Parts: sequence; C-alpha cells; structure tokens
Amino acid sequence: MMISAGRPRAVAWVRGENGVRGSVTFYPVAGGTLVTAEIQGLPESESGFFGFHIHEGGRCGGKDFAETGGHLNPQGKIHPQHMGDLPPLLGNRGRSFLAVKTGRFRPEDVIGRTVVIHSDSEDFHTQPSGNAGKKMACGVIRRI
Repeated sequence: MMISAGRPRAVAWVRGENGVRGSVTFYPVAGGTLVTAEIQGLPESESGFFGFHIHEGGRCGGKDFAETGGHLNPQGKIHPQHMGDLPPLLGNRGRSFLAVKTGRFRPEDVIGRTVVIHSDSEDFHTQPSGNAGKKMACGVIRRI
C-alpha cells in the first residue's frame, strides 16, 4: 500500500513548558489521515515516551492546559480506542518525529480541537486517558 499525502489540510503549532515546541500536520489520505509530528525540547524521561493525543477542547488555556478537556471521543469508546488516541512520541535527545496513518478521523474532523503532549508514557489501558501524566504542551489544530 502506498500512502500519497498531497497537501496538508491542517496544522497545530505546539508550545509548552520548558521550551517544548513543534508542529503537528494533518494530511488527507485514502481511508483517513496521515499525521506527522516534529517536536523538540522534550525533557529526559525514564521511558523516553510521551503520551500524544487529540483533545476535545479548542483552546490551550487554563492551568496545566485545562481548557483542552479530555481525549476526543465522540463515540464514547474506551481508551485507547478514542478518536483522538495516537501512538506516543519517542524522545531522542529532546527531539521526536512521528508519522502515522489513522482511519479514526479526517483532517476536517479535528480542526478546532487541540493536540496535547503529556509528560509520561502511555499505558494503553488505564481509563480514561492511559495514565499519560500531566499536559506539558499544546497546540490548536487550524485549517491551512
């Protein structure tokens, strides 16, 4: 299977504590979306992994990014089957690159929502959010 991404439809410019920053880009592909993330400034961590999700809220405001709300989950599924659940980021000397194809949403479905990077790894079973730790970076997904 060949993935042909064409032009991106949406982007989130992620910013957070201690200089975490980067971009998350959403490309339409057959059957869903290609999500790419380029992040830098990640802290050292025991596992090296960081929870990475699309949240329901449309703002990065509030203490600890509280206005992002929970994971995007309009179908009411259990974690990690939420529409907004994505694979964790793997830090490498403070940087991470991820490219993943998902059939859970199209770029248009997530415009106006938020991308959140969490401080801890994801355990893939704790409800409702995988025990991914506090929200340490956020970006609002905007149409390109």
